[in-house]
Amino acid sequence: MKKQILAFAVVALTTAGLAFAAVGQDNVMRKQEDGTYVVNTTTLATNVRGYKGATPLEVYIKKNKVVALKNRETPKYFELVTSNMLPKFDGKSISKVGSVDGVSGATFSSRAVKANVEAAVKYYKAHK
Repeated sequence: MKKQILAFAVVALTTAGLAFAAVGQDNVMRKQEDGTYVVNTTTLATNVRGYKGATPLEVYIKKNKVVALKNRETPKYFELVTSNMLPKFDGKSISKVGSVDGVSGATFSSRAVKANVEAAVKYYKAHK
């Protein structure tokens, strides 16, 4: 009887652990039908701050290349990042995302974007 209870407990904990891991991954990374992975950095880079606070991104990665970025940073400063920095990530190999330079006049936002992309790539490499 004790062995049956112990076996049941082990199965229940294992199942719960796998379910928890799957839910956690779904909240951070999902795979689209076309093979693109979307990594949400909301929980990956909680200490990364832009000009006016947290700057979470959704980083899109396809065939080991960053293909798009989306976020909600302060429009005034992020417009500089959007027009001058984000295009530098598009098509960039995931092994080279650290080489993208920031934008003068939007230093906080630039640093936040770069840190978020690096966190997303790290997560993608570990969980794809």
